[in-house]
Amino acid sequence: MTTKVERYRFRRTSPAVEALLAGLGDDALTAATEAAGDRPSPEGGGPVTAPQDSFAAPAPERAPDPAPPPSGRQLRLARRKAQKLGLAPKSDLDAVRMLEAKGLDPFAIDNGLDDLPEEIPGAVLPAAEARARDALPAPQRRQREIYDIRRDIARRRRVRTAQLLVRLALFIFLPTLLAGWYFFRVATPMYATRSEFVILQADAATGPLGGIFAGTQFATNQDSISVQSFLQSMDAMLRLDRDLDFVAHFSQPWIDAIQRMPENATNEQAYAVYKKRVKIGYDPSEGVIRMEVSAADPGLAEAFATHLIRYAEDRVDALSQRKREDAMRSAEDSLKEARAERRDAQERLVRLQEGTLLDPQAVVGSLRSQINTIEMQIQEKDLQKAALLDNLRPNEARVAGVQSDIDRLNDMLAELNARMTRVQSDRQSLAETTVQVQMAQADLSTSDMFLQSALENEKQASLEASRQVRYLTTSVRPVQPQSPSYPRAFEDTLLVMLVLSGGYLMISLTAAILREQVSS
Repeated sequence: MTTKVERYRFRRTSPAVEALLAGLGDDALTAATEAAGDRPSPEGGGPVTAPQDSFAAPAPERAPDPAPPPSGRQLRLARRKAQKLGLAPKSDLDAVRMLEAKGLDPFAIDNGLDDLPEEIPGAVLPAAEARARDALPAPQRRQREIYDIRRDIARRRRVRTAQLLVRLALFIFLPTLLAGWYFFRVATPMYATRSEFVILQADAATGPLGGIFAGTQFATNQDSISVQSFLQSMDAMLRLDRDLDFVAHFSQPWIDAIQRMPENATNEQAYAVYKKRVKIGYDPSEGVIRMEVSAADPGLAEAFATHLIRYAEDRVDALSQRKREDAMRSAEDSLKEARAERRDAQERLVRLQEGTLLDPQAVVGSLRSQINTIEMQIQEKDLQKAALLDNLRPNEARVAGVQSDIDRLNDMLAELNARMTRVQSDRQSLAETTVQVQMAQADLSTSDMFLQSALENEKQASLEASRQVRYLTTSVRPVQPQSPSYPRAFEDTLLVMLVLSGGYLMISLTAAILREQVSS
């Protein structure tokens, strides 16, 4: 069981107790008792008086509560205050007596603002108002301070709201009003015409997989992109200006200053206006090219669109024309080369035949037939000789005659073989001449095949060049508009307001973030 410290409650005592603690006599005790009613207040250093409220009824008087005895902290505080004032107290209670003798509250906490003068010449300070508030009772003073805080907050809110409205009016509402006035009152109406066209391909499918994408938008994807780029180029603008005076139309004085092209405009300035007035779009999934042309005159808008479609057709033809010309040129070159090679092969064969024999193969064939005949005769003579030698007493004369025939036939066979391999006067043998003739004949046959293939390619290329392989089909033709399409006054004004609001919001957020970073 823990021991508990017994607590004592001290009753509040009057300043008379302080006098007794200081060891004063009866006279000092009486003086301290009389001075209890004139004790200075903690804030102002004067006697404590009850605040008077002009709005509240006077409270009934009651006996004041006895003052509590000073704590050790208060005594040390009084001694430090006395030393700060240049006094030399011997003890803490002595310091209390010295401070009370000077009319100061020994237990009041020092405030640096109390040392300042209450009134500053030439300046309006809230000292009087603060003293008036301090003169009020505590509940009313608290309500007054709360009321002042709320009033200050409301005033700051009104100021910030007014500043916000001024900024919004300056950066958003006023520019939006000017933009709306321009779109509704000043802007020249523009008439727009719309058209759609597609590019078709008539090329035959080549190869086993050549017909997979035939007839689809993927087969003409590159052509469509090329036409789109051409219609959005300066080349198309210059051609349109030469035909219909595009620059002169948008330089007329009755067009408003913002949409009007300046006098003596350069090609770059005219091209900037052209890109605004001619809008081209291509849908790869459908293969359709959509074009919108706007002008200040509805008839010119239709004329501009019609001429641009004609330019696109010419460009499509030009895209395939070069291909057809290249194919035709290649076919003609191949045909010329094949004919030249065939002529060279024929000339080489003729030269070989003129220089040696007309038909070396026939000569070789004749020699070979003679050699075969002689070889057969030699075989017969050998058999005849063997039959004679099989007798017991062969006839030597007959054997010698057969042997002589065999020798003559062998000599003839050797002569024929020598004729086939003997070098002629031009240092070529019959075999070499035969081989060269065969090679020349083979070259001639190959040249004939190449010539036949070149003729077929030339005919096919001429057929392809004579027909058109790219077609531009206009699915939606341009029609002359009856009512202006631009400007869209309400939509454009709303867009201006949204853009300005977004810009103002971004700038405000950026400034707030930077301010927060700097202050932190």
